[in-house]
Amino acid sequence: MADILVVCTGNICRSPMAEGFVRRELEERFGAQAPSVGSAGTWGSDGNPAMPEAVAAAAERGADIRSHGATYLEPEVILPAALIIGMTGDHREAVGQMVPQAAGRTFTLKELVRLLDALPRSGGAPSSPREEIVARVMAADALRGSGFVGNPLDEDVVDPLGTPMDTYRAVAWEIDSLCERLATSLFGEVTATAPGGEGR
Repeated sequence: MADILVVCTGNICRSPMAEGFVRRELEERFGAQAPSVGSAGTWGSDGNPAMPEAVAAAAERGADIRSHGATYLEPEVILPAALIIGMTGDHREAVGQMVPQAAGRTFTLKELVRLLDALPRSGGAPSSPREEIVARVMAADALRGSGFVGNPLDEDVVDPLGTPMDTYRAVAWEIDSLCERLATSLFGEVTATAPGGEGR
């Protein structure tokens, strides 16, 4: 069960790439102690591999998703997650409809990055990575509830399924950039070798 859950439609293009990029960012910061990352799809079949184009585009950006197997989105997948990230507004809404109590910790990727960018850096005593996620998610949800809307006309990450490889590369670049901003907003820049892992 994942601390961070990424959701798209078939769980074979966007969310596997995002899962790989978020995992890479967290492992660079925390090594073996990194929060767990998973992904799921609102439609599709368990076990389907990621699209070859998604695997190649992710690999070009330093994420290995060759072993990915799709997971169907169910309440049992949602409930343990401290943070759920949809690739589109429809994915965010699907999570909230399935598990209403998860709505406050469910965002689109673009929405969450904008919310976190608008918040001050967290302070106080250091906490575990999961506790930091929970605290930042609560702050982001409170800001969202206060009326902060960011750019609601640009919430979705385009689905590259059925498009040329160059589109997969463009989508991978966008997701990777957003995931890097997300990790930095949650935990700060990579500044040293991670415990049990490699720093930048």
